[in-house]
Amino acid sequence: MSMFEDIPVDVGIIYEGERIRGRDMQVELGGPREDYKFELVQARGMDEIEDGRITIIGKDIPELEEGKNTTFGLLIEVAGKEIEKDLEGVIERRIHEYCNFIEGFMHLNQRYDIQMRLSMKSYQKGFNSFNHMGTVLSRLYKTEMSFIEKIQLTFMTDPEVIKEWYGKAMEIYEARDARARGMNDDDVEVFYGCSLCQSFAPTHLCVITPQRYANCGAISWFDGRATAKVDPKGPVFEILKGDCIDPLTGEYEGVDQVIREKSLGEIEKVQLYTAFGYPHTSCGCFEGCAFFIPEVDGYGVVHRNYKGETVNGLSFVTISDLTAGGRQVDGFHGLSIEYMRSPKFLAADGGWDRVVWMPEEIKERIKNYMPPEIIPKIATENTVSSLDELRTFLTEKGHPIVETWIEAAVEAPKGVGELAVPTLEMPASALPIQGIPAGMGIRIILKNAKIKAEKMIIKVDKGR
Repeated sequence: MSMFEDIPVDVGIIYEGERIRGRDMQVELGGPREDYKFELVQARGMDEIEDGRITIIGKDIPELEEGKNTTFGLLIEVAGKEIEKDLEGVIERRIHEYCNFIEGFMHLNQRYDIQMRLSMKSYQKGFNSFNHMGTVLSRLYKTEMSFIEKIQLTFMTDPEVIKEWYGKAMEIYEARDARARGMNDDDVEVFYGCSLCQSFAPTHLCVITPQRYANCGAISWFDGRATAKVDPKGPVFEILKGDCIDPLTGEYEGVDQVIREKSLGEIEKVQLYTAFGYPHTSCGCFEGCAFFIPEVDGYGVVHRNYKGETVNGLSFVTISDLTAGGRQVDGFHGLSIEYMRSPKFLAADGGWDRVVWMPEEIKERIKNYMPPEIIPKIATENTVSSLDELRTFLTEKGHPIVETWIEAAVEAPKGVGELAVPTLEMPASALPIQGIPAGMGIRIILKNAKIKAEKMIIKVDKGR
């Protein structure tokens, strides 16, 4: 008999990666339109919780408006002799995996960025209460993570209760994140890998170091160490970093070997501290993205909850589509907010001296970890609204990137050998740009660009 015989929909690993489109959903829990949402795991004493208890504070699923999103919170409390505080983040991250085992249920992201959708089809089959969801999660946790001896779950849809718990959750996340600050990647011999998101991005593997958090922002080096100890065959495991191939870019022999194995040879190597060459791959659950802005030779950074357009006219969704999928795309770099607090943040690319734009919300959130002199020189959505304005702003503020423009102008070739660059046309399928209809061509115009040619050969094409 299946342990989910009493659940009205199927439950299994085959449903991982299932996407629920807006037109097919019964309800969305959290999501980008909601300011207050969270999922949180807390370790408790054995006598503090009741095993199997499921509590709903607010409306249950049938009372939520069909086809709409709602504020949402999930608190999971666990107890067991082997459970310690360091395991909370990793147990929390498994919510993503286990929710996606449910037929017709989609879970994206983590912590305060969660987005979940229940399909109309599964709702009509009878999956119509958080009690079903709580039962599935409870059984999966106790089966897959046997060190959990007791578990109780609280589902929240009451806005006032969620807002109160959201503040508590943010304080808990910050306390967890602060633990690894001050540690150096050179201080340890072991990094950790996380393959939890390979159902969505088969070639992706997060490499977790003391100075580079998991892209999702939910798993630190300490979290990795704790879970690898109690669940050595699980999706979080040790990586012996081996010899350092390049300390600037952050390339390690042991990391490259594991990456090749886990991606089945698709990804040959990873450099941890750069967005060019062999950048760290991304699944799609990252908290934010760094994106290169060639017009100013600098980086913008945008986070998941930013609802407007970035300075180059792209939304977070567009940038994340270019970044995700386990690919290595030059100039696009999925990251956690905590990584932005690290001295290794884009270290090979110039670090903070290369960042030119970011949303005000994130700037305020991490400014205590930024070089003080750079803070007023980085633009936000409140100071510029176009690339022309950005260039003017950077010049007026004396941003370090401006010096590279001057150097490039001095070194640019002049006179003989300069050719005007023609318009370049190619089919849309040749570029990784989302949203362009199949068969439609695009035109790339390189303005003010020059090509230096040592020799020109002109041939007659007799076939024309």
